[in-house]
Amino acid sequence: MTTQTLDATTQQQVDQWLSGPYDADTKAAIQQLIDSGNTTELTDSFYRTLEFGTGGLRGVIGVGSNRMNRYTVGAATQGYANYLNKSFAGQDISVAIAHDSRRMSPEFARIAADIFSANNIKVYLFSDLRPTPELSFAIRQLGCQGGVVVTASHNPPEYNGYKVYWNDGSQVVAPHDKNIVDEVSAISSVDDIKFEGVADKIKLIDEEIDAPYIERIKSNAVNPDVIARQANLNIVFTPIHGTGITLVPRALEAIGFTNVSVVEAQATPDGNFPTVKSPNPEEKAAMQMALDQAKYQNADLIIATDPDADRVGAGARNHHGEFELLNGNQMASLIIYYLLRAWKETGKLTGNEFVAKTIVTTDLIDRLCEQYGVTCYNTLTGFKYIAQVIRELEGKEQFIGGGEESYGYLIGDFVRDKDAIASCAMIAELTAYAKDQGLSLFDLLMEMYQQTGFFYEALVSLTKKGKAGAEEIQQMMADFRANPPKEIAGSPVVRVDDYKALTTLDMASGQTTAIEAGKMGIEASNVLQFFTADGTKVSARPSGTEPKIKFYVSVNEPLPSAEAFDDTYAALKAKVQRVTDELNLK
Repeated sequence: MTTQTLDATTQQQVDQWLSGPYDADTKAAIQQLIDSGNTTELTDSFYRTLEFGTGGLRGVIGVGSNRMNRYTVGAATQGYANYLNKSFAGQDISVAIAHDSRRMSPEFARIAADIFSANNIKVYLFSDLRPTPELSFAIRQLGCQGGVVVTASHNPPEYNGYKVYWNDGSQVVAPHDKNIVDEVSAISSVDDIKFEGVADKIKLIDEEIDAPYIERIKSNAVNPDVIARQANLNIVFTPIHGTGITLVPRALEAIGFTNVSVVEAQATPDGNFPTVKSPNPEEKAAMQMALDQAKYQNADLIIATDPDADRVGAGARNHHGEFELLNGNQMASLIIYYLLRAWKETGKLTGNEFVAKTIVTTDLIDRLCEQYGVTCYNTLTGFKYIAQVIRELEGKEQFIGGGEESYGYLIGDFVRDKDAIASCAMIAELTAYAKDQGLSLFDLLMEMYQQTGFFYEALVSLTKKGKAGAEEIQQMMADFRANPPKEIAGSPVVRVDDYKALTTLDMASGQTTAIEAGKMGIEASNVLQFFTADGTKVSARPSGTEPKIKFYVSVNEPLPSAEAFDDTYAALKAKVQRVTDELNLK
């Protein structure tokens, strides 16, 4: 039926889809691939089943078992519905569903809604695209048992994805994550999927969630008087063709900012992301239009959100008068610096507050928390672990804010995922606070460094090829475990944390102690961290799904004055280069 070049497993999958209970359009698309002799695309589409991981699905849109389509989304939804019905047996169950601006996002959201409804689960479906954090808020606001957002975050345009949430508004964690994976894996046939929706069980939502969500963001404001004085703060915003356009301008207006201009060429939601190569605010190219507009308007602040509006990038003029984008560690630190300072100034610090961040995020935040007498909890990478800490401390300690180096931040606990809408509002407020004192956002950054020390972080990401590459990365981690470095950049290594073994090694004594797991966002994970006497930290974190490994390098030095910024910055960059050379991170 197809060419001889397909392996037996792939050929079997192709034949199954052509002869099975799949719709005519799907079969026609498969036949077109066969007739065109496109064996590469056929193989990629059918050589495996798209994996439902602990967070959900993510893949290229198209026909086949390894693609995002009606059937892979359907199987994921049916498995999740089965788990919800088992977990909340005898209860009235409901879920909330949102989607971003990507191709097929509305269709996948509707397919999921139909399947949940067919499984006797009430569905609250957003009538149009909405940010991921609002989905988290809706779950809690409506008392749902779960939720789904259809998004592939800032992946390229050909991708889409499907993220699963639990009743606290957080992405699922153990044991639910693995249990849902098992239920999805148990869907062995398209016939197991209940595609026919029950209209009476699907309710469209929008303003009834938008309005209270915006009100909660307004409640985050610590200095409304400052906002009132600086209402004309010159802000340039771009949603990069994503969902941020629905609520960022509205949130900024609601808290009192009156001078917000949107990059019009990127204002319309469009899953093709026509003005950028990648809709990722971590990349300068994605923010170039905003930078150009900010220069023209002499703006005070640039902000940009990714397609599902859970991450935010920001920039301002530096001490040389040039616009500079702040990285995720800098912005997370500034948010926490401002919140701690503002909470102290307004008498809100009682000794029962906490901040949460991931273990690969800058330790500057730990130092800030120590200075203000606030506990800082460190979790594994992933915002679901920060949400886990918030859940475990609910009613015991008050969450101020938190974040991770990959441009995701959270203020307050009414959302349980990174929230670019609330973050944009808070970044605007702290910029207004700086301007109220005659400072820029960058001046505030330098002021913070003088208080805490100048922390500089760099990410080294290595991608290897195929099976050999995966084995090379495994060997790299094995070598680091067997022979940890004794010294890094001239400073002795004093401690090694191994999250796979869940142990901390004191290099001086050779003694190991256990890292407590099972709560506070910590479980076994293939991560190694090396700490030196001078405060350098190196974290090694391989990917679990591809031959890739990330090294997070953090160095720091005192910053005696703003005038010393450039020289200190150059010295820290040189030190990071020395670290990467010594550890052969290439």
